[in-house]
Amino acid sequence: MIVQALLSGEQIADLRKGGLREDGRHFAVQSKRFWLYPTFEHQQTGLLKPAYRSWVERSAAKAPADRSIVVEGWADVVGVAELREPAHLEAIGSKFIWTLGYAASRLKWKRRDPLSLLVLRGRRLLEPITVPWEDRYGGCTSWVDLGGLPSDPAALPSEPALSDEAFDAKLQSLRSALPVDLAGLS
Repeated sequence: MIVQALLSGEQIADLRKGGLREDGRHFAVQSKRFWLYPTFEHQQTGLLKPAYRSWVERSAAKAPADRSIVVEGWADVVGVAELREPAHLEAIGSKFIWTLGYAASRLKWKRRDPLSLLVLRGRRLLEPITVPWEDRYGGCTSWVDLGGLPSDPAALPSEPALSDEAFDAKLQSLRSALPVDLAGLS
């Protein structure tokens, strides 16, 4: 659902903790530019705010029967913050589609590790790409190297999910609400 939220301009951030298949089970930004891979891990209606719950059913209905992956866009990381306290999440709760309860559960999991907030500038491909499913793409991980895609997503024609003005307004709103520093921004 996050890919849909990013590519529709509904949100400009993602929350990452590190999955069971992460190297060392810790999250780290591996690339400042990456493909947006639409997964179905953690896709339950109760984890989303009511306005977004219908997205789960619509996504499931659109999913190819052969499990192939339709890549519709990519993103640039424009900032990263480490969230360590429930108050950090509460301050930005209106900035993402997850329920505050679900976001808080991610913060509590592996309590010694921070929850990473990635500020992302999403871009929609003018022509989505379909990638055949491989078993190695499954599981709980933040970074998946999808075969058959250019190494630099910018090599393909795309358009920003939000205009510069709309993105800047959302970014300023997020920065104003965020009680911790956002690294990587000018």
